[in-house]
Order: sequence, then C-alpha cells, then structure tokens
Amino acid sequence: MLSELAFSTDDLALTRFAVSPMWEVVTSFRLLATGSAHPVHRPWLEQVRPRVAAAGLDRGCLAELIPPDGYLADFLTPVPEDPSPSLEAELAVIRATPADHVLADLARLRGRTGSRLQALRADPRARLARLCEEIEAYWELALAPYWAKIRVVLDADVFHRARQAAERGVGQVFNDLHSSLSWDENTLRIVRRHCGISRETTGSGLLLVPSAFAAETLTWSRPPEPPQLAYPARGAGTLWEHRPVKRAEAIAAVLGRSRTVLLAELEAPASTTELARRTGISAAGVSQHLTALREAGMVSAHRAGRSVLYARTAVAESLLAVTG
Repeated sequence: MLSELAFSTDDLALTRFAVSPMWEVVTSFRLLATGSAHPVHRPWLEQVRPRVAAAGLDRGCLAELIPPDGYLADFLTPVPEDPSPSLEAELAVIRATPADHVLADLARLRGRTGSRLQALRADPRARLARLCEEIEAYWELALAPYWAKIRVVLDADVFHRARQAAERGVGQVFNDLHSSLSWDENTLRIVRRHCGISRETTGSGLLLVPSAFAAETLTWSRPPEPPQLAYPARGAGTLWEHRPVKRAEAIAAVLGRSRTVLLAELEAPASTTELARRTGISAAGVSQHLTALREAGMVSAHRAGRSVLYARTAVAESLLAVTG
C-alpha cells in the first residue's frame, strides 16, 4: 500500500518530534506478542517475557488490543502535547478518550473478539480506567527499569534528526528515516502493508516519533489532530550491547569500590539477591549501598512480583558514558 502525504508550507512548519512512552508500550508489547526471539532485543525479551507472563499481562486487555501484526488501536497512542510527555500524562488522555473514538478503533480490529474487548465496547469509560492500570503494571515490569537506556537512544535520534534538518533540510530527514519512506515534490510517500494515510484524512503537520522497539514505520491518523509517524530509532541496535566500565578506579575513588561494582552490574536491572550472588557482597551490604545510590539519584527501584528490581538512572548512565 502506497500512501502519499502532501505538505504545504504550513504543514512543514507544524512538523515536530516527540518521545512517547505509550508508543514504546505498544511497540514493545507487540514484540513480546510475536513469541519469537529477536536479534537485537533478545536480552530484553529473555528478562521481561517471564515477568510479563507471571503477572498475567500476556493474557490481559493489552494482549487483545495489540495483535502481533496489523492495526493498533489509535487511542493507545494519543498525540503528545509536549516533546517528551510522561506516561502519567499520556494515560490521563487515554482515560478521557471519547467513547465513540474507542468504539471506532475497536471496529477496525477485525477478528478480535476477546472478552475484554467486548467489555471495553460495553463500558468504555470504566474499562479504560482498568486498561490504564494494566498499562502501568506493564510499564513497571517491562520498561521502567530500562527507561534510562531507552531515553538515551530516543533523545540521541531526535538530536541527530534536528541537526540533519538544520544542515541539509527536512527532505533529507524524511529520506533518511526508513527505507519505506521517500520525499519528493513536497510529498512524503510511505510504503506499508496496512493503514494508509493521506492529507485528506488527517490534520495538518506531522508528528515524528522515534521508537526503540518498532520494526517498521507505524502511522496514526485522526482528524483534526496531526498525523503521527513512528519509526525505528537510530542506534536501537546498540541498546543492549555489553559496555564494560572503563576508568572504574577513577569512579571508585569517588563512589567507593562496592558501589562502582554494583553500578557496573546494573547494566541490566537486578534484585538485591542477584547482585549479592554476582558480586560476593553480602545482601545486607548490597541493600545499604543501593539505598545510598538511590538517595543520590543514581539507582531506581521497580516492583516485579515479590522482588524489587534496581536499575541505573539517567544520572548513572551519563556518568558511565562520560568515563567509558
């Protein structure tokens, strides 16, 4: 399917980028739903899939709303008002979605007749609130512990595109986003299997959303809102690569050896027990050091069933990047 999105001068002036937590929710959940391994995201899948299954989220409303392929309900990815909205802000918009929008989106999910979708059709207002609770649970298990890493990739992509637009023009940005896109004669051409868009069926401008988990371009259209185009983020292939901490002695001189070791081990989120087993530090010692690191804003804690997972924050990621 070939879509052609024409651009006026005003449309170009209204084109912008945003980083959206909800786009990462739907694209990552779709990846989990495929049930297969992935050459790039295998480490994440191996860690997250058991947690999601244990929580029953692979059998919930999200599983019925996000098929492995094809159309995704548009109300799950509302247009971000800000360049980087919080998950809470996007969930507030989802909770307030008009019932007719929900029903229209559900009608496009052909062949999806699960009991939770039927309940959503019967009472959109109440069921949207429950859906948002499920999304929050999924976020805490699958994305929050990794968000600092993911944000680095997404922010770097936006920075690269903005510089590219300043140096070579918006047309070059479009041509470089994905192989399915091309720009010519003030028109963006999009080759996709599903969900075509055109300027006649959407609002003005364009919202470009990089995604760490998207395997292809995804489009969103609901007039009079601007169309959205989610695309695979540049650099996502390096997201889970092992990066040994260099100049560890210099960091240890400031933080102490044990805390430096723990930060290095938190390349992937882990529990106190797991960190104690890996490092040889006592569980009580690990807990004490993690508390100090958390108070310093370098570690965050996330509930995963009966365990608590600790993860490096953006502050810690920046420190290790600078010294690495």
